[in-house]
Amino acid sequence: MDSSTGPSEYVSLVSGDGFEFVIPRSTARISGTLRRMLETSSRFAEAQSARCELTNISGIVLEKVCEYLCYNEKNKNEINVPDMDIPPELCLELLMAADYLDA
Repeated sequence: MDSSTGPSEYVSLVSGDGFEFVIPRSTARISGTLRRMLETSSRFAEAQSARCELTNISGIVLEKVCEYLCYNEKNKNEINVPDMDIPPELCLELLMAADYLDA
């Protein structure tokens, strides 16, 4: 990160199996864990590189997490928002990821 230009507008989230998802920093900050990791005043490497390696989350689960974060940000001021489509076979892993990410 170049201190004269400030933090990147986008961040990369990398799954344990190597899949990389680029999302807006504002979207990633919905997650309490990612927000703390990306806090520019912190000394975390993630804050400097704008890259969070989430080795305990698979690519298929991280993709749904990113989808949820984007969906959440897009609909944050809406009422009667329809539920996201979540495959039943991912429910347990998604719950664990949501708990870890504080999302």
